[in-house]
Amino acid sequence: MARVEIYDTTLRDGAQAEGISYSIQDKLRIAGALAELGVAYIEGGWPNPTHQVDVEFFTRAAQQDLGGSKLAAFGSTRRADRAAGDDPQLQALVASGAPVITIFGKSWTIHVDEVLRVSREANLEMIADSVAWLAQHAEQVIFDAEHFFDGFATDREYALAALVAAAEAGAARVVLCDTNGGTLPAAIEAAVRAAREVVGVPIGIHAHDDIGCGVANSIVAVAAGATHVQGTMNGLGERCGNANLCQIIPNVMLKMGHEAIATDGLEQLTRISRLISELSNQTHNQRQGYVGASAFAHKGGTHIDAMRKLPQAYQHVPAELVGNRSRVLVSDQAGAGALAWKLDALYPDLDKRDPRVRRLLERLKELEAAGYQFEAAEASFQLLARRALDDYHPHFELINYRVRLDRVNGDGTIHEATVKVRVGDGERHTVAEGNGPVDALSNALRKALGRAYPDVHRIQLSDYKVRVLDSRAATAASVRVLIEYTADDHVFGTVGVSEDVVAASWQALADGIAYGLEKLGVEPVG
Repeated sequence: MARVEIYDTTLRDGAQAEGISYSIQDKLRIAGALAELGVAYIEGGWPNPTHQVDVEFFTRAAQQDLGGSKLAAFGSTRRADRAAGDDPQLQALVASGAPVITIFGKSWTIHVDEVLRVSREANLEMIADSVAWLAQHAEQVIFDAEHFFDGFATDREYALAALVAAAEAGAARVVLCDTNGGTLPAAIEAAVRAAREVVGVPIGIHAHDDIGCGVANSIVAVAAGATHVQGTMNGLGERCGNANLCQIIPNVMLKMGHEAIATDGLEQLTRISRLISELSNQTHNQRQGYVGASAFAHKGGTHIDAMRKLPQAYQHVPAELVGNRSRVLVSDQAGAGALAWKLDALYPDLDKRDPRVRRLLERLKELEAAGYQFEAAEASFQLLARRALDDYHPHFELINYRVRLDRVNGDGTIHEATVKVRVGDGERHTVAEGNGPVDALSNALRKALGRAYPDVHRIQLSDYKVRVLDSRAATAASVRVLIEYTADDHVFGTVGVSEDVVAASWQALADGIAYGLEKLGVEPVG
């Protein structure tokens, strides 16, 4: 099977997504991650005087080890009123030092007539002149035919003529762009096949997801003969985003049998996808195919039972191929067999007929009926299971706590928490302040445990969510608190439920500290 080149434009097209703003350091870290993934091209941005971050990025990225990935600079064809060599924008692309230069040009007659307002012949000359001049100064020139599929539907011959002009001028790749993201797969296939008939250079696809077909259109294009695919990690991009490389890469490799990136790169896909979400300051989409936390999660009892016997019964590929993992979600839909499988990692020989498993299952169902949810709180589940199976040695036990709110001079508040816990054979009684009652409780608990367990400060609260479970109960409603913690490289969640938000928070806080100490390998005192 042919090799399919992956061209990543997360740093340029992805940065145009709403809510995305990369610093130079962000861009350098993302570029390093993409190089580790093993993409063929990393498009770093549009280097011109109005994009100083991109200009500096190319200067610094040139000193960065990107392995086999090639850095690409992005721009447009020359202006209509000047020669290619005199165009400041083209000069800036060359000055970036990027070995690959990608430029876009118009292939839709509406844009030529109404946006550029030049003759159609002049537009083709702009494409050819720009490609030819850049080809003298770069290792490779890639031509992005903007709005190609709309142009192909409007004036087939002219859209194809734009590709021919670029290819004959020296473009190493011509890329068909569904810039508006509104083309259906059947039209993509027909246009790719037509393009292959008129140009002799490799054909690429650049799809957007405005109608939810970005990945499908990219896959169809590859099936029709495209060997160069552009997209972004996690589908970041303007409007509804670009075609998502986190689905395209494994589909091309695992479903179509093509080479795209190295196998060890594919195994890093989930980690790098989540890293880029973090650097983009975006919540990672847990239902994202292949790399989402829910992509290989199983909740229904029938599914789980089948998975125990034959994993491929309910998984299209092994999760490990893309660096993800299979999970069993403990819930009221799961049976004792599913619970036993969930506990396999802790107790490989546990029999699902063990009375303790039955009691634990009944307890879980009671808790879920009360509003607990363990899908995102595996730390709380593991602690609950270990207590039920008489295999838990606590680092501390709560004696009592109290939270007080003081108003200062009528225009400020101070939250103060008092915590008394038993550690080994002794009691620890501490007071701490915080920005709100939960922060005060967290500070007091850490202070109480700090002398016995100095590593408690390596456990960091990274996310805190509160949800009202029954809005009709108004202020008397129960709330569910979910807390996410990090302890070095470990990320885990805990849960608490109560009619009192402070009590619910305490449950989740205490579980988080207890589990975190275990993950850090800290032995209980006494």
